[in-house]
Amino acid sequence: MMRYILGILVCFPFLAFSQQPEKKLEVSPDVHLRMFWMNTSYRSDFKDDYALGTSLSLGTKLSYTEHWEFHVGYRVFANLWSSDLASPDPVSGGENRYEVGLFDLLNPKDRFFGKLESLSLSYSASNWGAAVGRIGINTAWVNAQDGRLSPTGIEGANFWFSTNDRWNFSVWGIGKMSVRGMSEWLSVGESIGIFPAGRDVNGEPSQYAGNTESEWIGILEIDKDWEDLGIALSNTFVQNISNTFWTNVEKSWKYNKTGITLLWGVQAGFQSGVGEGGSENPIFQYKNPEDKNWVISTRFGFKKSAWHFDLNYTKVGGDGLWLSPREWGKDAWYTFIPRERNEGFSSLDALTAFAEYFIPNTNLKAFVHLGFHWLPPLNAPAENKYNMPSYRQVNLGMKYTPKSIPKLDFQLLMMNKKALGNQSLKPGQEYNKIGLIHVNGIINWRWN
Repeated sequence: MMRYILGILVCFPFLAFSQQPEKKLEVSPDVHLRMFWMNTSYRSDFKDDYALGTSLSLGTKLSYTEHWEFHVGYRVFANLWSSDLASPDPVSGGENRYEVGLFDLLNPKDRFFGKLESLSLSYSASNWGAAVGRIGINTAWVNAQDGRLSPTGIEGANFWFSTNDRWNFSVWGIGKMSVRGMSEWLSVGESIGIFPAGRDVNGEPSQYAGNTESEWIGILEIDKDWEDLGIALSNTFVQNISNTFWTNVEKSWKYNKTGITLLWGVQAGFQSGVGEGGSENPIFQYKNPEDKNWVISTRFGFKKSAWHFDLNYTKVGGDGLWLSPREWGKDAWYTFIPRERNEGFSSLDALTAFAEYFIPNTNLKAFVHLGFHWLPPLNAPAENKYNMPSYRQVNLGMKYTPKSIPKLDFQLLMMNKKALGNQSLKPGQEYNKIGLIHVNGIINWRWN
């Protein structure tokens, strides 16, 4: 794919200037600097870890008329200071889960590396457009999940168009993935298993990493917004693995006299296995081809002035495991809370609350997440892939953007997870999972 893009780029400036000499080529920088401090600590004898990392993306955008845009960007990463992230926890034998994700997951000892993060050509008109190359993405089950030093990206193509009555259609074709914090671009199948792979249905370590065969992902999205109602549909087809249908309906009621806006939303999804589930050998399968899973998620919300509240609930059921590679993004359901995901289970009941407050006359907002997640039994590996106990999670955070420097922002996140009830847990069911305090401090500066 890259050679076709490069061929177009070589020819495009000459064709464009010869056909429309009055038009100009505009060049603008695209620079992103991020500093990220992360540490995880435990009250018990488990191994504490910390890391200070940075990344710098140097790129440019070339725009011709109002329609054409070429984007190129190279990002470098550096481990400035960290504990020994490659050494296992001496109690559980588990490997670091959080801090290592700031750097190259395939080479955790590499303290400095880089990658060509973006290389794309796009065309946009008033009601349609197309892009090809290495681009960003934000769909229900494949998204940037920008919670480390770089976002997840894809190599492929996107085509979109809108009708006169404001129906929007978008089609994605994906051939390669750049998992956040990695130096390489991998095929769809190769990208699955970069993150911890959990256990198989027999309770043994999963072996699908490096053995999953899938060549492409196809995504169709349809959405439409009315004045106070929105509907969105999507279908994510992962060749030889799974098909996920997803729908989202949201409604709002605004009361001008009180300044209150009430919010309601409902999501529904259905997922089934496809082909060989990633491999013809059941030992290496990522998903059982016979799996059929469903999910319902709903939200009730309230907004007034600087306040925003949400109460959310998700129910998962069906046969087999609801699976969506953690390498590809965050969960789409309303109960998602940063720093934990709830895929990999045959059933789930999750209840979460969210509150956000914008402090008047400042660019500072503070937020809190509270969630209760009831998961399948730990002794049922066919239902609980990651050997995760039911848990309570609390997130406290803030984001500040100085008025005098709008391209700069500061973020702070503190997270705590605790097992629900009086569960008798083994070290491997605690380390990286519950009984921890996790802190993130982030600085972003952008020039574009």
